[in-house]
Amino acid sequence: MPAATFPAHAKLLDDFAARRPAALARAISIVENRRDGASRLLASLHAMLGRGRRIGITGPPGAGKSTLTARLAEHYRRAGLTVGIIAVDPTSPFTGGALLGDRIRMESVALDDGIFIRSMATRGALGGLAAATRDVCDVLDAFGFDRLLVETVGVGQSELDVAHAADTSVLVIVPESGDSIQTLKAGLMEAADLFVVNKADRPGADRMRHEMKLMLGLRMGQLSRNVPAHHGVDLARVGRRARAERETSHETSAPSWTPPVLATSAERGEGIDELATALDAHFDYLEKSGTLLTRRRGRLRDRVVEGVDRELHDRIWNDRALSAHLEALLPDVEDGRMTPLAASEELIAQVATLLSNSRSTNTESEVA
Repeated sequence: MPAATFPAHAKLLDDFAARRPAALARAISIVENRRDGASRLLASLHAMLGRGRRIGITGPPGAGKSTLTARLAEHYRRAGLTVGIIAVDPTSPFTGGALLGDRIRMESVALDDGIFIRSMATRGALGGLAAATRDVCDVLDAFGFDRLLVETVGVGQSELDVAHAADTSVLVIVPESGDSIQTLKAGLMEAADLFVVNKADRPGADRMRHEMKLMLGLRMGQLSRNVPAHHGVDLARVGRRARAERETSHETSAPSWTPPVLATSAERGEGIDELATALDAHFDYLEKSGTLLTRRRGRLRDRVVEGVDRELHDRIWNDRALSAHLEALLPDVEDGRMTPLAASEELIAQVATLLSNSRSTNTESEVA
C-alpha cells in the first residue's frame, strides 16, 4: 500500500519536512524502538541522506568526551551550522533505559534551537553504540543537520562500531590513560582518524602526545622504512629522511592522511578551533581521495547485511515449529547422544525448509 494511504505516516513526513522538532523526536523514537512503520519511514527518508558530516567521538571513560562534544557543537553553532548529537549511554541494569549522564553534562548547549541531543541506551549492544544508532543518524541527516556528533560509551580495545558509523572517528584520551604504547595496541588506534589528548593542562600531556606521534609514525611505516633491525637507531635522522621522501613524492602521490595528535582542554575551551580545523581537513582528504565514497558505500553494505541478519533472526526464532524442534533435541544433547554441532546442523536443515516455504508463500501472495 502506498505511503500516502497512511495518513499518520504522511502527516509525520509533512511535519518532518517542515523541520518541526516534535516530528524529529517522534521519527527517532519510531526507528529506535522499531515500532510499526519504522522501515517505511526510513525508506521515505533515504533519498535525503548524505548532506550531514558524521563525526564519531570515542575513548575511555572519564576522557571528557561529553564536554568535548559540547564544545565542538558550540564551535559549529558560532559558524552558523546546525548540530545533531547522539549520546550513547550505558543501559541501566534496573530500568533498561539510558542513564542520561551525557545529556546532563551537555546542559550548556541543550537549549540551543540549532542543536538537537538524543540520548540512547546501548540495551546490551556491544561496540560502544546502540543497535539503532545508524538509523537515528539517518533520521538526523535527513532532517538537515550539518554536523552529526556521535559520542560512544566509554570503550575498550575492541569496540570499533563508531569507525563504521562515522565519516571521521576521533579518539579522545587523557594523560592518565596509561602506557601509551599499550594504548596504541588497541584496535581503536587502528581505526581512528584523529587523536585528541584532552585535559592537556595536566602533567604528562606533552609526553603522551610525543609518544603517540612517534608510535603512529611507526605504525604507518613512516619511521620503520629502511630502518636496521637493531636498537641503536637514530629516530630523529630516520624521521627527517621520511619527511624528505614524502615532500619529494608529494606532487605525484595520491592524497594521503596522517592522523594528527591534538591537545585540548575541553573544560577551558582550549584547542577546539584546532580540532574543528583538523576535522575539516580530514573531510577534505576523504573527498579528494575518494575515500568518502568508499566509506559511505561500506556503511550502506553494513546496513544491508544488518537488515538481513535481523530479518533472518526474527523469522527463524519466531517460528514455533523450529523452537519446538530445538527443545526436543536438547535431551539428546544433554545425554551425550547428540553433539551441539549436530543439533545445529539439523536445525539449519529445517531453517532452509522454513525459508523456502516462506518464499513460496510470498510469491503466491504477489501473484494473487
